[in-house]
Amino acid sequence: MSILNQFQITDKIASSGQPTEAQFEEIAANGYEAVINLAMPDHKNAVVNEGSIVTSLGMAYIHIPVPFDAPNQDHLAVFSGCMDTLKNKKVWVHCVVNARVSAFLFCYLQKQRGLSAQASVTPILERWLPEMDAVWREFISHAPEQL
Repeated sequence: MSILNQFQITDKIASSGQPTEAQFEEIAANGYEAVINLAMPDHKNAVVNEGSIVTSLGMAYIHIPVPFDAPNQDHLAVFSGCMDTLKNKKVWVHCVVNARVSAFLFCYLQKQRGLSAQASVTPILERWLPEMDAVWREFISHAPEQL
């Protein structure tokens, strides 16, 4: 598969930017059982009827719209609850470019799964860190370890 900023973070968790309808078919064909979308539904790259497309392919679909300029710990709590519920499933998590998702996974994998900061980071997050604004720096500061 070649999906924008795709990264396999564990054997059961992959992340990416926005997949296309055809790419959701590939995700399903690769054994993924659930898709979590953190992007806003009104983004210009959003896939119309994404939930219907994903569920028609036999995967569960969860949409947690996270405004890029206002992520908060409530969003993370909902995300963490969903990820915990799906912990034995193969889960694909996406947003628009995999920035939001990378920050969420960085916090979640440390807090809930006990991974180190190095094991929780994606290449996208590493590239974003030098330019990350104060809102997102505050968001990831809640992770037990920092990079």
